[in-house]
Amino acid sequence: MNIPNMLTISRFVLIPVYLVLFFNGHIRTSFIILLVAGLTDILDGYIARTRKLITPMGVMLDPLADKCMMIAVILSLLISEMIPWQAAVAMFIRDAGMIIGSAFFHFRGKLTVPANVMGKLTTVLYYFAILFIVFEFTFAITYLWYVIGVSFLTSFIYIFQFLLLNRGARAK
Repeated sequence: MNIPNMLTISRFVLIPVYLVLFFNGHIRTSFIILLVAGLTDILDGYIARTRKLITPMGVMLDPLADKCMMIAVILSLLISEMIPWQAAVAMFIRDAGMIIGSAFFHFRGKLTVPANVMGKLTTVLYYFAILFIVFEFTFAITYLWYVIGVSFLTSFIYIFQFLLLNRGARAK
């Protein structure tokens, strides 16, 4: 257990905090909690890379924490009718697929593709989409659909990288 992994675990702890605030009518404050979670994600990655503290546990838990937080956000926005159910289903399928796929292959000893620029960009775009939704910008849902499209493109890139990485690992 190192500092980056503790920061990752703190993101799991922030999920119920976000949900309690959101469902008690503190939607904008819950968005701040989401931003804090995002900052811990940036911080844990920075510390892990610069201090060479990357661990197999961190490689697995970091994206899991991100996906779990995003699923909590999706569900809260859906339940509160701030996003259409079709968008929630598309986002849920993508994130659940990434979680299940990563776990399935991780526990079978396959190499994991670390976060790349496209994945990080997608996360930033989702944060902006949530900001626009929470603050009721007129274009928020249209922008959200754009981000959903980018997120599926990013997923296909990860799948392609995963296949290449594990094909190369088999050949060695």
